Amino acid sequence: MKESDKNIENLIEKMMEETTLQSPSIDFTSSIMSQILVTEKAKIKPYKPLISISTWIFIGITLAILVLYNVFFAETQNNLEIGKSYTDKISALVSGIHVSKTLLYALLIVPFMILIQIGILKNYFDKKYQL
Repeated sequence: MKESDKNIENLIEKMMEETTLQSPSIDFTSSIMSQILVTEKAKIKPYKPLISISTWIFIGITLAILVLYNVFFAETQNNLEIGKSYTDKISALVSGIHVSKTLLYALLIVPFMILIQIGILKNYFDKKYQL
């Protein structure tokens, strides 16, 4: 067994002596770096908001028109009757539920804190990945 190990080692040594190290071409590094720069530029996408400004303007104008129509042209008596029927249905559903003060405070504070964290995290990541 030892004899075969020595033979294998000798064979490997001979193979290593016969082969020479391959060296890259002179401009190898610059060509690789130019390819990397091209792929990096291709990955960068400009910021495009999910909802465009024109859409937000359209939504705002539509809401303003609906509110103004309700204020000036809608009959107030019909609106009160419709609102009262919905209010009665909702109060009938909710009347049997008892919520502790602690749970009520948590339900009011947690969404507010989540909104604050979203703003802070958005600001953090905007600064971190700023181009």
